[in-house]
Amino acid sequence: MIHEDIADFAAALRPMQALAGLDLGDKTIGVAVSDSMRSVASPLQTIRRRKFTLDAEALLSVLQQRVIGGLVLGLPRNMDGSEGPRCQSTRAFARNVSRLWDGPIGFWDERLSTVAAERALLEADTSRRRRAEVIDHVAAAYILQGALDRLAHLSASQDRP
Repeated sequence: MIHEDIADFAAALRPMQALAGLDLGDKTIGVAVSDSMRSVASPLQTIRRRKFTLDAEALLSVLQQRVIGGLVLGLPRNMDGSEGPRCQSTRAFARNVSRLWDGPIGFWDERLSTVAAERALLEADTSRRRRAEVIDHVAAAYILQGALDRLAHLSASQDRP
């Protein structure tokens, strides 16, 4: 099921299951995963996009192997917060995946995630070639970590009296 609100997404998650984060591009899909405690996002891989059936097959394989309990898709809003064609494409991807996988799917505002990932890779003195190879799944980790931090905050505020 697709959840627009992160709090609704959080309510749909089962405890102690990892999450996956996606950075959807025209040519690639960056994939990151969390630990089962949902505290740390780690870059995993980049799927080269071909057609949806093949992309979904590769993604579903990761979701099954890693026992993923929820999926966070980066929502590429414009800098003014509006939604353009890339957001529509991301929402269509989510609808198509939801027909094949029954776990909860949520969105996370990904503005500047690729910029942050690029900056981190530059600070780590990563070569240009290596940056090109890993940027998508590092950006997916930034997206997922943002969602994980928000989920932790929501959980902590619910635990308070």
